[in-house]
Amino acid sequence: MSLIYALHMSVDGYVEDEHGRFDWAAPDEEVSSFVNQLTASIGTHLYGRRMYETMVYWETAHTLPDQSQAELDWGRQWKAIEKIVYSTTLAEPRGLRTRIERTFDPEAVRQLKANAGHDIAVAGPELAAHALRAGLVDEIQMFIVPMTVGAGKRFFPDGMRLKLELVDERRFRSGVVFLRYVVRG
Repeated sequence: MSLIYALHMSVDGYVEDEHGRFDWAAPDEEVSSFVNQLTASIGTHLYGRRMYETMVYWETAHTLPDQSQAELDWGRQWKAIEKIVYSTTLAEPRGLRTRIERTFDPEAVRQLKANAGHDIAVAGPELAAHALRAGLVDEIQMFIVPMTVGAGKRFFPDGMRLKLELVDERRFRSGVVFLRYVVRG
């Protein structure tokens, strides 16, 4: 199975701005529906603590008023997916189907990939950097948001050189562009 790094980013390559905000990247209904389709192949998500604490919102989002159908669908998908959180500080999971690992072990992730019945997603640029450096990432999915933020946390780590092959692309009415690459080296 494949290990997929997927995230929204600004045109200038940032996943969050210099203040740690990423609300500018919130997908609209069209993009959200597409993300839900892509996520159907995912059986496990790998998260760092910060990304997990952001995403655990989806455990109870369905109880909030005015959720779109795409948001409700995403919440159902997210709760059904196995989650592994890499954290030295998180004492226990705050949601279902979640386990905590204290360190990112590339060999353990290789074994997970070898035994998985579904694709695996790595979320967050810091954890993805570990997976990229270890040569574990098979596919990169970028949702490029039509804006620049000037500074912040970058999609790729500094010094990363990869040969990528574009295998899919899609444009959305909002100006978001989806690019899907296979890692070739």
